[in-house]
Amino acid sequence: MAELQQAFAADLDHLRQLAGMSVAELARRSGQASSSVGDLLRGGWVRAPSWDQVSSLVAACVTTLPSHAQTTEARRLGDLAWWRGQHADLVRRLSAAPPKRAKSSPTADTKTYPTQHSLRRPKAFMGRSNELRQLETALANSQQAARAVIHGLGGTGKSTLAARFAELHEDRFDLVWWVSADSEAALTTGLADLAVSLEPAAASAPLEQRVDMALRWLATHPSWLLVLDNLTAPSDADVVLSRVRTGTVVITSRRGTGWEGIPAIPINMLKPDEARQLLAWTVNADWPDADLDGAAQLCEELGWLPLAIHQAGAYIAQTRITPTAYLTLLTHYPARMFTATGESGDAQRTMARIWHVTLDKLADTPRAEELLRRLAWCAPTSIPRNLLTAATSADDHLDLIHATGRLAAYSMITLDPDTISVHRLVQAVTRTPDPADQHRQPDNIAQARDTTAAALVAPLIDTDPHMPASWSTFRLVLPHARALLGYAFSGLDTVSVCELASRIGSYQLDQGDTTTAVAYHTRAAQGFYRLLGADHPNTLNSRSNLASAYQDNGDLARAIPLFEAALADAERVFGPDAQETLDFLHNLAGAYRTDGDLDRAIPLFETVLTSREQVLGKSHPATFVCRSNLAAASEASGDLSRAISLNESLVADRTQTLGPHHPHTLISRNNLAGSYQAAGDLEHAIPLLQSVLADLEHVLGVDHPTTMTTRHNLAEVYHRSGNPDPAIPLLESTVAGYERALGADHPKSLACRLCLAAACRDAGDLDRAISLYEAALLSCEDALGSSDLQTLTCRNELATTYHINGQLNQAIPLREAVLANGERIFGENTQTMVFRNNLAAAYQAAGKNEQSIPLFESALTGFERILGSQHQTTELIRSNLKAARENVDRA
Repeated sequence: MAELQQAFAADLDHLRQLAGMSVAELARRSGQASSSVGDLLRGGWVRAPSWDQVSSLVAACVTTLPSHAQTTEARRLGDLAWWRGQHADLVRRLSAAPPKRAKSSPTADTKTYPTQHSLRRPKAFMGRSNELRQLETALANSQQAARAVIHGLGGTGKSTLAARFAELHEDRFDLVWWVSADSEAALTTGLADLAVSLEPAAASAPLEQRVDMALRWLATHPSWLLVLDNLTAPSDADVVLSRVRTGTVVITSRRGTGWEGIPAIPINMLKPDEARQLLAWTVNADWPDADLDGAAQLCEELGWLPLAIHQAGAYIAQTRITPTAYLTLLTHYPARMFTATGESGDAQRTMARIWHVTLDKLADTPRAEELLRRLAWCAPTSIPRNLLTAATSADDHLDLIHATGRLAAYSMITLDPDTISVHRLVQAVTRTPDPADQHRQPDNIAQARDTTAAALVAPLIDTDPHMPASWSTFRLVLPHARALLGYAFSGLDTVSVCELASRIGSYQLDQGDTTTAVAYHTRAAQGFYRLLGADHPNTLNSRSNLASAYQDNGDLARAIPLFEAALADAERVFGPDAQETLDFLHNLAGAYRTDGDLDRAIPLFETVLTSREQVLGKSHPATFVCRSNLAAASEASGDLSRAISLNESLVADRTQTLGPHHPHTLISRNNLAGSYQAAGDLEHAIPLLQSVLADLEHVLGVDHPTTMTTRHNLAEVYHRSGNPDPAIPLLESTVAGYERALGADHPKSLACRLCLAAACRDAGDLDRAISLYEAALLSCEDALGSSDLQTLTCRNELATTYHINGQLNQAIPLREAVLANGERIFGENTQTMVFRNNLAAAYQAAGKNEQSIPLFESALTGFERILGSQHQTTELIRSNLKAARENVDRA
């Protein structure tokens, strides 16, 4: 037999060497003690190792085999099915050998008992090396009686860890006995069964007598291991611990507190690589050739919970699907998948049922289950305790604190002084309705969703998403609001959920996340319309908010009709002169201004301003906003003196009313600098922008949209004043900020990238300018389309840069495309004449004078008509045409 053992051990050690692992590393990866692994690899054992021991070693080696080691020998040694056959043969042949003599126990009586075992061997054991080491240390420190508790959330593998310890150390004990202790009846039955196992004649004795016999035997014998599995409360162990002062007792429990004087080992989730290894082991045991695509994503979605991973693996192996396919089923059919397992699986040990025992125990604390349902609608971590435990009375507050403590005691949540964390799978199961499950009634879950939404909205009611002082509150609520809005089906939204979507949408819009803002305001508008009707103020305001989000996202084609429809409804509901109606009128004027329709925007702003000054006063915040927008529209129309006058008075009034560093004051100072710039007054514009930028970075932060706009404005002033060098670092910083906040293909990001390319070109760095323009053109075409105005601008600027750099073969095709698109978009206007002149100049530079002449002639005719015959641009084109004709004549 020694040769058989040595051959088996040698094959295992060879696989370890092929994997390039030390004995210690292999022990750590397989979750076994180094001494046990060393003995196994040396063949230093009499009884055959368990299949779980062998398979976990093989799995740990196979997952780390380098690609260059995939030889025939490596494939043989890495085949789990081959090892299963080898192990079965080993067990069969060793079992045929003469049995080892049973140990005698030093006892208080004269009778010798044979070794007894009710050991539950773990099906698979991955990781947990630290916890196993803690358990071994706790049970090795005692001189007489050794006690330890393994505690954690249901499904984390507490029983598996206890079984692993018992398996590795069973040779130390004359008796190993496992008792299911989840109830008083189960505990007494397990002890009574021990008495019968020790003395079969005791089977006819009454239950109490058998329990007493078992406890007397334990109290008078030192070398035994008793596992009390799934004990409900520390006091339940008193029946054993109060009478027995010898031996080793390992307790597993979901209770994490109350174990006075007993070492407690917490057990949490598996590490990601251990979770993937467990999934692979579970699937490959029945399906060695399984495609494990998506294993990492599935394990993450299951929160690295061992029970869930084992359940998923058994289902995957039985149905022959991939982890990716399982994840899709879990997303679309959560209620059914939480209960689905393999044919041999235990229906009570599934994701849907594993926490029933705990919830049943918490039935005497009804607020505990209610609170858990509310927590299920939040993000898994950093849930502020004061958000969801806000109470309406002192008694209510005390009940919630008590419920929180009870949930933590049973490992259903993790408590910190200020926050709560919940395992994501506990959340997912808790918020998935099941009419057949008393703990997951649909009405209770829906009520928890609405209560949670109201709790998240409450701190936002009196906050302004535009003000920095409010941002910390929004940031606190944001991850949990996004989680709830992501989990909840929009078709079932209540007013509280709609209000949450609206307020978070406004905050996201202020922070520059226009895509998310559009989605949330769309949801709020649709929900309010369904719940409150078309004419309710919440519905009207939500439609206006949605239009603003479209406007900031650059989608004026949707924004303006929405504003116009909302205004018409507001006039009908509130009346044409009501301040509520004027708010809608003001928003519409802003959209017209953004769209360049100043003839309609300015009169509307003037109407609103007159009314607000009369009703609200000149220093009211709403009046300030209207004055600012009228100044911007005046500047855009070319009325710079009016714009400067409005902005100067607004800066003075806001400084006096709000202070010099209030965000609204800073915005007005930025706008005034823009007006100075438009008027060519760079002496005032540049220092003002420099000062405003420094203040904005301090007050709002470097990546706030307003800060980035001001930084961009300062760069543009530098550039247009003929000084592109200081503009480049400012533009680089702004591009990076926009891309972080909005993405590389957002219109604002693309526009800023074009400005950076132009600054590099004018600074003489043509190679970098070309590279930037080429990348920007690809992005514009992909994000906006080949016919978009910004795409046209980018293509034209790239052609110009090619032309300047002498790359006429690249410039001319682009010029031709630009002219064709310009004629289609603009018709015969000034911009088209410029494109025509540019193409003619490129032909002329390439020596194609005959092709340039008709283009110069057409451009000249157009500019004479639009600008006049004496305009400098007209004179320049006339000169170019003359040169082209002379070149043709000379040729």
